[in-house]
Amino acid sequence: MENHKIINHDEEKGLQRSDTTVTMPPELFEKLYLTPKVPHVGDYNRRFANPTPLGIVGFVISTFTFAMTLMGWAGAEGTTPVAGIFFFVGPVLLIFAMVFEWIMGNFFPMMAMGLYAVFWLSFGLLQLPTLQLGAPYATISDPTGQMSPEYNSVVGLYLIVWGFALFTFFVFTLKVNTVFAMIFACATSAVWVLSSAYFKLAAGNFEAAISLQKAGGALLFVVAALGWYMCVIIMAGEMRITLNLPLGDLSRFWPVTDVDLAEAATHRD
Repeated sequence: MENHKIINHDEEKGLQRSDTTVTMPPELFEKLYLTPKVPHVGDYNRRFANPTPLGIVGFVISTFTFAMTLMGWAGAEGTTPVAGIFFFVGPVLLIFAMVFEWIMGNFFPMMAMGLYAVFWLSFGLLQLPTLQLGAPYATISDPTGQMSPEYNSVVGLYLIVWGFALFTFFVFTLKVNTVFAMIFACATSAVWVLSSAYFKLAAGNFEAAISLQKAGGALLFVVAALGWYMCVIIMAGEMRITLNLPLGDLSRFWPVTDVDLAEAATHRD
């Protein structure tokens, strides 16, 4: 006697359900997990919750706060009062998400979560006055406590390197969607603009430095807004809420990667 699987179609989400499995089309997978659907041994996305929006939430809250502080909203100045975003908001959620992206075999989101986690941690150290990391560079003749040109130049170089790292990731986001690509493009620009602000500080041009700082903050605000937009769409998809909001799928311009493992092995042989 033949076994017939009873299959129901969720037209709203494009999911196909059987008595044992749930299959997901590549377009939906890439929308929810921000990575092309590729064959893996074991389908962990059926066993574990999607960790992607968790990491995005930590990233967005930290970036929004940092951006508004850089722009000086409501007279804000300095990041010491919100140092927690550098250690206990962004990095904690991003690291948790990174680990589970790794478990689920989602390569690119794992890399992105890890990249932003270590950025917040490393840059946050620079914002803690109690560590006195700039003490060797302190100028005794400056009663305001302004860091020396050498210190600001080092931080500027550090941010330039981060810009190249983010730009590299931007190139690979072009295989995912437009919103994700715009996040990395704006983040790259913001980091390079902020590095210019530090170089202006080193040169003693404080007015230009402040203008560049606000410009970098504005770019980061756009990054956070795009991240929040993407997070809402992913969470709505997971909660089966219809939101006809576009992410600008770019995967259709690339070769199909949703290939069965056995079929892929056959082609390699």
